[in-house]
This record gives sequence, structure tokens and C-alpha cells, in this order.
Amino acid sequence: MTMHLSLRQLSTFREVMRSGSISQAARTLGRTQPAVSTMVQTLEAQLGLALFVRTQGKLTPTPEARFFLEECEDILDRVERTERALDRISALQSGKLQVACHPAASSVFLPRLMTRFLEGRDALEASLIMRSSDVIEDLIASQQFDVGFSETPQPRTSITQADYDLECVCILPKDDPLARADLVTPADLDGRPMAVLFDDHPTAIQTEAAFREAGRHFNKRLELRTFLPGLHFVEAGLCVMVCDMITAYSQLHLAQGQQRLAIRRFRPRISNSVSILTPGYATQSVVARAFIADLKQAVGQMQEVMGQALS
Repeated sequence: MTMHLSLRQLSTFREVMRSGSISQAARTLGRTQPAVSTMVQTLEAQLGLALFVRTQGKLTPTPEARFFLEECEDILDRVERTERALDRISALQSGKLQVACHPAASSVFLPRLMTRFLEGRDALEASLIMRSSDVIEDLIASQQFDVGFSETPQPRTSITQADYDLECVCILPKDDPLARADLVTPADLDGRPMAVLFDDHPTAIQTEAAFREAGRHFNKRLELRTFLPGLHFVEAGLCVMVCDMITAYSQLHLAQGQQRLAIRRFRPRISNSVSILTPGYATQSVVARAFIADLKQAVGQMQEVMGQALS
């Protein structure tokens, strides 16, 4: 025989057992006495067992009732634990978040954002790894990570992406004469030693093309995998560079008022596109959706701050 017992039946029975009377259980549960009595009788009928002996208006639990109470307690406790866990998840107090980001965002931008996101959420587990953009693309496509932040990949059905076209900026020593200019052009940097990324990176291709089209000498002194070490070379006076906005934005935070580099607008515009990546065939968790919303807001704030710094 298949029984379909409800949680309401189980919780009503438990309260009757705890209080020792139908009337007290009804008051505790906020129901009428006849409703509680009927539910207990229905439960007995479904079980095919007498749970109480009724004598002169008093209820005496049977041995079967005491055994059944233990089962009810286990079931209801498990349900209550599950409800509390779901409440914590919906309130972003529990769960797991796995984020992969490219090198430019790994030193300051993503760690600062994740720190704010995790504050006050002690039971929330998080993972942040730094990988190259092509590796991040595969990690997201294979659903190994919840969120990726990388240079913009070619579209593919296994990835959902939000793209941001960010302009590159010119980084100079603070005491460089060009630091007093509103913007810097290839004519200003004609023949000056420069740090750039590897030859097939889009920013390197665009930068060299800008010099070539302006008829100016492009003097590549240092080739880098990421722009971050280039900040030290520029500060030492070894070179200048046209770098991505995220690296420049991170430098503003690292400097903390002790700015030893100048950040200036570069023309013609050099583009560096970044994307927020999520698995295309997976449903996002509540935690991932909340973090993505914060990440989108952080990108917007960065663009606003950098716009003010360059104006």
C-alpha cells in the first residue's frame, strides 16, 4: 500500500505528541481543534494504526506512536535543515563561487571586487584563479567555472558573453614632458623606446599599425606577456607604453595617492575588448548571478573613473 503523508500531517502529529492534547496542539499551531483532530484521525487511517488511545477525553500515545514520532522527528528536522540551507543560499550566505580571470584583472581589479562580495558571507566558498584568456574560454565552455573574465573570445554556443570595448591608455613617467599633454599620439612617441605585448596580441598589432599609418618610428624595446611588469619599466624610465585600461586602473589603486606614473589618453584609439563569460548550457546559481551583477557594475565604475582621470 502506497501512503502519501504530508509534512503538515507529520508536524501536527509531532505537536500533539509534544503537548499531550489536541486543544493545546491546536493553539500552538494556530488551527481549530476539530481540524487538528480530523488530521490525526486521517493520519491513523492512512497508516492503518491507532496512534492514540482515547479515554474520557484524554489521549494516550500507543507504542506505535512513540516509534512513529522518532521517524517524524528525523524527517522534519531534515526538512528544516534543508529550508535553512536554502534560505542561506538565497540570501547569498552559503554556496560556492568559482571565478577565472585573465592576468590584467588578477592583481587588483578582481581581488578587490571579490573581497567586497565576500564580506559578511563567512559560509560562502569562493575560488579565484588566474589563467590566460584562451584557457578561461575552455574552462567556461566545459562548465568547470561559474564566471570567467577575459579578453573577448570568438562567439561560441557553449559560452554566453557580455563584451566591453575598453580603450587603451598611454603610461608615462610622472615627470615626462608629455605628462602635461591632454593626449599622446604616435608623433609624440616617435622613436621612443616602448613596451608592448607579444606580436600577435591585438593591442600590439593596433599600436604598431598606428605608428606605421602616422609615418612614425615604432621602437619596440620590451616585449611582454602582460602589461603589469611594464609599469615598473616605465617608472624606471626605460620605456613608455600603451596599455589596457584595467592595468592602468589597478595602478591608480596601487599608487594610493603616491602616483609616480602619468596616465594619458592615446590617439588614435587602441581597443582592448574584455568579456564576462558564463557557461552557455548551464543554469547560473544565485551566487553566480549576484557576482556577475557586481562585476558588470564594477566594469562600469572603472570606465567612469578612468574617464574622469583622462579628462
